[in-house]
Order: sequence, then structure tokens, then C-alpha cells
Amino acid sequence: MLDLNNKSILITGGTGSLGKALTKRIFEKYPEVKRLVIFSRDEQKQFTMDQEFPTSKYKAIRYFIGDVRDAKRLERAFKGIDYVIHAAAMKHVHLAEYNPMECIKTNIIGAENVINASLDTGVTRVVALSTDKAAAPINLYGATKLASDKLFVAANNIKGANPIKFSVVRYGNVMGSNGSVIPFFLSKRNDSFLPITNKTMTRFNITLDEGVDMVLHALDTAWGGEIFVPKIPSYKITDIAKAIAPNIEHREIGIRPGEKIHEEMITTSDSFYTYDLGKYYAITPSVPNWNTNEFIKAFNAKKVPEGFKYNSGENDEWETVEGLRTKIKEFVDPNFSI
Repeated sequence: MLDLNNKSILITGGTGSLGKALTKRIFEKYPEVKRLVIFSRDEQKQFTMDQEFPTSKYKAIRYFIGDVRDAKRLERAFKGIDYVIHAAAMKHVHLAEYNPMECIKTNIIGAENVINASLDTGVTRVVALSTDKAAAPINLYGATKLASDKLFVAANNIKGANPIKFSVVRYGNVMGSNGSVIPFFLSKRNDSFLPITNKTMTRFNITLDEGVDMVLHALDTAWGGEIFVPKIPSYKITDIAKAIAPNIEHREIGIRPGEKIHEEMITTSDSFYTYDLGKYYAITPSVPNWNTNEFIKAFNAKKVPEGFKYNSGENDEWETVEGLRTKIKEFVDPNFSI
């Protein structure tokens, strides 16, 4: 059973939506946490987060300015840390297409820096955040996150006698997160029309709380090298539009550079190494450093059929318009109404 009391945790990209949700959960559930370090490069976001979680009230919190591109700064920040949650990333698809080397420096070189700093400083657990765009990527952002996933999985092979475990959590669009479609549509609902890139588009949907649950699950249960994937519903982009702005025109404007119609989290090629764990799937390493039969027994894991795939367009579970309205009010904007 995971217990973060008397532990030191560091969150890279900690001022983002998930970082703040993790911070809230950690302080609520583990009031005796030893230290919680918020590592990010944006001083304004750290200043703003300090208003919500002030050091005067939350004695364990530390705000640490730094960039995952800076290996020495990471090594300094990781000293004395038990668990690292790596959430820092350059994530906007169209910006990555226009600024490819910047995306590579943050998402790939930054991942390698996190791994090396963790190996060199006594960190015992690392959970890295991935994205559905890392499965069969068609854009640079997805390709860099796939490379990042591979680095974190492979890090378990170079640790030697070090007891550290690296794992990955991969999920879809977080409901209401910065830069996502729901806040964008909410901002446009009083305009003359709602811009939709493609009306056949679908996406996976996960709440911030579910994302936090998944990260903590990986911290608690990972054997090292797993990519955890949640079983979550999909939605049609047109249903999000109907839920938020049913009374204005929904105008199709064409997909953006590097954008997919449907998102995929497990490919048919992944199926050879994928197990159903109940609430989650786990894509296991092709060459694990633990016994697969023991893993299956420990988690009552069931191998998925060869050729299995998990994508937002062929999902078994779908959000409804009314269900989306309820979730928007509960998880995104309590003042939301039609």
C-alpha cells in the first residue's frame, strides 16, 4: 500500500494541471509528507501556484525553478528525493511541428536528463507521463513522447544493482486541462460559431482525479518498465460541441498540422506484450528484468488477444452529451450551464 508520509516527492512540470491536482491529493491524503518539490521553468506559474499552496501553510512544499533540459539543475533538485513524477513536456502539437528542435530538447533530452539524475541521486521510483499521441505517432510531439517512453522503459535495464523502478502512464485528453478542447470551446460559446477541425474526430476522456489515481497506482505497483493505460470512455468532438454550445453554428475548419482523427493508446504491435489488469492495461517490456509468470500471478493479469488495439474511434464506452455536461460542471467549471 502506497504511503507518501515521510517521503520526499518531486514533480517536474509541477505547475501544470496534473501537477496541481497531484499536489492537492498528496497534501489531503498524506499530511506528513516530508517534502514536495514543484520543479518547473515558469516563475509566473510558480508564483501563482504559491498563492494556492503557500509555503506559510504547506510547510513541506518547495518551489524550484529549473528546466529539464538542464542536467545539473535536475541533479541538484533530485538530491534527497524518493519519488519523481515526470510531467514536464512541450505538448502542443502545432507548436512542436513549427519548433521541432525545441520539442526534442524538452521531451527527449529532458527525459534522458531525468533518468540520469534519478540514477545518480538515490531516487527509488520514477513515473513518467505519456500521451495517447505516442502510440503510432504521426506528429513530432507524439514521436518525441514515444522516444521518451522507450527511454524510461529501457532505463530499467541500465540500473544495475540500483533498486530504482521506472514506469510510464499513458492516457488521453485530461478533461479541462490547460490548452485542451473543453476550455477552448467554453471560451468560444458566445461567439457566432464554434470552430471544429473535423466533425468525425473522436478523443479519449479522463478526469484530472483519474489521472492522479493512475500516477499513484504506478508509483505503488510498478515492477519496472510497464506502460500503464487506463480503460476510459471516448467522446465525439461533435458531442462536446453539442454539450457546450448547442445554439450556435458548428463550423468545420480542417485539421491542424499533425492532428489525428482518432487517438490510439495500444497498437496491434503492442498486443504481444499487453496484459489486462482490470482497471488498467499494462504494456510490458519486450525484455523485462522480472519473471513474467510471477507478474501474471501477482496481478491476475490476462494477456490480450494478438492483434488487439485500443483507440478512441473503436471504443466500447462512450460519453453522452448529457453525461459530458454533468462532467464539465463537476470537473471543469462549476458555473457551467446551458
